[in-house]
Amino acid sequence: MQERPTEENVNAAGQGSQSQAGAGGQEAEARADKDGTSSGRSRLISLLTSEGMRYLFIGGCTTLVNLVVYAVLCKVVRLNVNVSNIISVSVSILFAYVTNKLVVFRSHCSSPGELAAECARFIGARLATMVIEVGGVFVLYNILHQNEMVAKLATQVLVVIGNYFISRFIVFRDRT
Repeated sequence: MQERPTEENVNAAGQGSQSQAGAGGQEAEARADKDGTSSGRSRLISLLTSEGMRYLFIGGCTTLVNLVVYAVLCKVVRLNVNVSNIISVSVSILFAYVTNKLVVFRSHCSSPGELAAECARFIGARLATMVIEVGGVFVLYNILHQNEMVAKLATQVLVVIGNYFISRFIVFRDRT
C-alpha cells in the first residue's frame, strides 16, 4: 500500500513519495508518477500549504474583519463613514499582524527588541496602505458618490496586493 504524502514529507523531500525507503518505495513512486496520483497530490498539498495561499486565506480573513467592523459601525452604530473606515482598518491591522506573523510568514523573534522592530515595520507599512485605503474610500464615496461598500471593496484589491509585497520583502524579510 502506497504511503500518502504528508506536509512533513512533502516539505522534506520536495515530492511526497520520495520519503519512502528502498526499492519498494522507488517502485511505488514510479507507479504513482506513471498514473500521476502521487505527484499531483503532492503538488496540490504544496500549493495549498504555500506562503502565497496562506497569505490569501489570512488576507481574506483580515478583509472580512475589516468589512464586518466597517459595516457594523456604518449601518448599526451609524457612525460617520470615514470614522468607521479608520476604526475598521485599525482593528484589521492588529488582526493582520498577529495572523501574518504566526500563520503566513511564521516569523520568530529572538528578543523583545526584535519583536518591537518587526511590529513597528508592520504597523508603519500598514499605516502607509491605510492612507491609500482611506483616501480611496474618501474619493470614491465623497467625490465620485459610489456606494460606501463598493468604495470599500474597490480599495481592498490594491491594499491586499500592496500589503503582501510590503510584508514579504520589508516586514518579515529576516525570518528564521
